[in-house]
Amino acid sequence: MTVMSLSRRDLARLLGASAAVLPLLPGGRALAQSRRDTLVLGIDISDTVTLDPVRQAQYTPPLTLAACYDTLMTLEANDLVNPKPSLATKWERRPGGDGWRFTLRQGVKFVSGATMTAEDVKFSFDRLINMKDQTQQYIKAVERVEVVDANTVDFVLNSPNAPILSILCNPGCAILEKAVLLQHGGVQGVEAKDQDKATDWLNGNSAGTGPYRLTRWERNGQILLQRNPNHWRGAPAFERVVIRHLSDSAAQLLAVRRGDVHAAFNLIPEQIATLRSDPNLRVDRLPSLDHVYMALTQNPAANPALAKKEVRHAIGHAIDYDGILNNLLGGAALRAAHFLPIGVNGSTEAVAREVGFSQDLNKARQLLQAAGLAEGFEMEIAYGQAAVAGISYQVLGQKLQSDLARVGIRVRLNPMDQVNLRTVYTQGRMAGGVLTFWNPPAVSNDLWASAVVERVARRVGWDVPAEMTALTKRAAEEQDLAKAADLWVEWQRKAVDQANHFILFQPIYQIAVRNTVKDFPLTAAGWQLDTGKVTLA
Repeated sequence: MTVMSLSRRDLARLLGASAAVLPLLPGGRALAQSRRDTLVLGIDISDTVTLDPVRQAQYTPPLTLAACYDTLMTLEANDLVNPKPSLATKWERRPGGDGWRFTLRQGVKFVSGATMTAEDVKFSFDRLINMKDQTQQYIKAVERVEVVDANTVDFVLNSPNAPILSILCNPGCAILEKAVLLQHGGVQGVEAKDQDKATDWLNGNSAGTGPYRLTRWERNGQILLQRNPNHWRGAPAFERVVIRHLSDSAAQLLAVRRGDVHAAFNLIPEQIATLRSDPNLRVDRLPSLDHVYMALTQNPAANPALAKKEVRHAIGHAIDYDGILNNLLGGAALRAAHFLPIGVNGSTEAVAREVGFSQDLNKARQLLQAAGLAEGFEMEIAYGQAAVAGISYQVLGQKLQSDLARVGIRVRLNPMDQVNLRTVYTQGRMAGGVLTFWNPPAVSNDLWASAVVERVARRVGWDVPAEMTALTKRAAEEQDLAKAADLWVEWQRKAVDQANHFILFQPIYQIAVRNTVKDFPLTAAGWQLDTGKVTLA
């Protein structure tokens, strides 16, 4: 790989407006590295369309949200099953057993200096529920939140055994300051969906209790955070955090080597390999629970061929999964059978090999012949002009185009703006396949599985049978882990057979970090990095 040498002017233009915030020193070294009060992260944040916790449904915003907001509980990297205290110090079944009672941490202050109370918690969840955005689907089991007293709240569930605790750890379930949201158009009642106006303000500010507060967001430019001196864990190590948008991995590599950023998130395997001899850098790794996949419509109006299950199965057997994992990703990935990532209950590498698709070109050709398409057909694959887990969607699309051509399927690639792609996909207007991602807002099998049968199925034109929905609910509520694992294997088998979603890889995070950073706690819980716990050496 050739890395271009950039002038100071070119680098400033590449890095965008943030160059004005972090001027370069003689020799090209960034001021960020000479001042120990600013943490600079280099990452592709082109998918950021909002920083309102209730409305976000993208890959990178949770990193920012987790820095600006706290939740009732949190998950730690070494234990993604058992929630740990955060704004709640304890939780127990509420009287009657139809929900959970949370005792709130006393003395917690918002960035405004106001003290958090149970009313703020109720407001936050009332707004979340009544906005009826995607985040509400994550907590669909919550019927209502009741204030018991100033430091206690009850969550009343519509299904007492619904898995909810780990879901409440996700940044979308952030606690916001009621008084501030009301000042900026926030609405808590049933009219919130149509009347809430707080999102615009929240896109440039925050009203949380987190270690940092949002002060500015420039789309495809940067996100600026300021230290919250009132944080209940104590003030974080840095006065400021700059999350700098760098869409090109070569630019990230150059920036982290020069010291213009402390960490680079989207390097490709070849670039990671070049860092082994650099004494100023290290590579921090962590298996993620994310996955990158291709969603395939079965809407005959979009593509009549894809309406046939045999054709979708043929595509599943035409893809060179091992080539994606080993050649494109350098082995820094796993592949699950379906939407349950390897490492959660019922999903292992052995299950993936047994249940998931594997490349078999002869079988793919036979399936196409059985579908009356022995000569192949044409289809589209759309993707965002961005990178994920160290690989661009364009490279991934080109790989699939090559794989499918081997069985006579002619693929048109359609690169799109990330926001437009999201709109096309969520509204079910895809013409063929879409390359996209799923990162967990929280670690819960039910979140992944319910998303498939309730939302993602509609996008691809799958009319989910009642027995599949019932299986999802039964597996989610099964209290015996062994029995639940068997149910989840059955669920994966049925979802794979439907052949609307093809898991391409489950990445292992590989983040280039300068050795001037001591603690850099990665997490697979859905927000990548616990920014408030980063420290300098």
